[in-house]
Amino acid sequence: MNTDTKPTHGSKRRPLLVTLVILVLLGAVALFFLTGPGPLAFAKGRKVALGDYRAANPTGVPVALAQESLEKKGEYLAKAADCLVCHTAKDGQPYAGGFAFVLPFGTLYSTNITPDKATGIGNYTDAQFLAAMHRGVRQDGANLYPAMPYTSYTYMTDADALAIKAYLFGLPPVNAPTKLNRLSFPFNQRWAMSVWSAMYNANERFKPNAEQSAEWNRGAYVAEALAHCGECHTPRNPAFALDNHKKFGGALTSGWRAYNISSNNEAGVGAWHDEELLGYLATGHASGHGSAAGPMGEAVDESFSQLAPEDLRAVIVYLRSVPDSPSSDFPAKLADAAPDLHSAGGGAGESRGKMVYEGACVSCHGWSGVSDVSPYATLTGARAVNDPHATNVAQIVLAGMKRTTPGGVTEMPGFGDAYSDSDVAAVANYVTTRFGASGSTLIAADIQKMRRETAQ
Repeated sequence: MNTDTKPTHGSKRRPLLVTLVILVLLGAVALFFLTGPGPLAFAKGRKVALGDYRAANPTGVPVALAQESLEKKGEYLAKAADCLVCHTAKDGQPYAGGFAFVLPFGTLYSTNITPDKATGIGNYTDAQFLAAMHRGVRQDGANLYPAMPYTSYTYMTDADALAIKAYLFGLPPVNAPTKLNRLSFPFNQRWAMSVWSAMYNANERFKPNAEQSAEWNRGAYVAEALAHCGECHTPRNPAFALDNHKKFGGALTSGWRAYNISSNNEAGVGAWHDEELLGYLATGHASGHGSAAGPMGEAVDESFSQLAPEDLRAVIVYLRSVPDSPSSDFPAKLADAAPDLHSAGGGAGESRGKMVYEGACVSCHGWSGVSDVSPYATLTGARAVNDPHATNVAQIVLAGMKRTTPGGVTEMPGFGDAYSDSDVAAVANYVTTRFGASGSTLIAADIQKMRRETAQ
């Protein structure tokens, strides 16, 4: 008897339906990771148009500057937006561009934003300037690369953006043609940025949260629309857009580690006192936490240190509300001060690191890690020293650090030219082992990579 049966239409459809369901689920997962929430989505409450907000206007400048000229207001806002640092090359003219962004897929150079008509923005109309700030579209209609943080500046009001324009147009024009970017394919296809912007740029102005305090809203505006803190401190997804699922959870930026600044009590700033945070933003140092260096040091020098105290306090209020985002760059328990003695040390690697430390570091930092010279030189408790990656320790050894303090200038020279990659790796490993909670294991190749990432 023949028992063969022909497949029914339903049995033919099942594999197709299963495949479609799997594809839909994969697409949903990809969409979740590649898009994600906006920077303010974590805050529950009703967002309202700025004109409908009944409390003090959270945008603009502090009350003390309310009656100043448009250019003076723009100067304050430009400092809050940290425009100078990214648009000034090493040893270059202020705002004349040429700063190098070294990325995994090539190098981008910032543009000249002085009012020079030939090479700068001197011919930009108000509408064209707003298009650049809010949509990342330059005067000729081409899309800007998101090294220009227009996905954050998009939340800036038209009035504030145009005040910055007024300030920039009052600067001396500098003839400085923009350097050619060096990007690999497909990242050198500028037209693709229009697709990226459509996915990741909200293109909307700041909306206050009616259920949060006026101080919170001011802090949100300063931190997100102006200072664009997330551009450094929030990890990026595979498309190099901010991953706000891990908002302020820390990230590698320009060869430096931008630390976790969420409300996490261990890896973030949840356990910091308000005055410690205020001191760190205003001076680049907080006792027991360390000193700012690299990009954060520049942000302190050129931006945060020049903001009104009420704006810094508002930023702190806002930071306190950012959800806990754990990360692996800081241990749960910090190391205590090391024994204040010249111990023999361990193997060859430690011996080499100790030799470099003794020759270049101990006179300021001491054998215990608690400096007799300056609190800025104390290593015990510093975030960089307790980071098992030792990224910032190595970068500070390479580049040095300079802080302007109430008592004068505190400076550590860079040793990048004096020591080999192996020596820098050895001393960074020695410092994190002796003074931190977990020793690092850097090798010469890591230091060579760091040099490339910060080369100008």
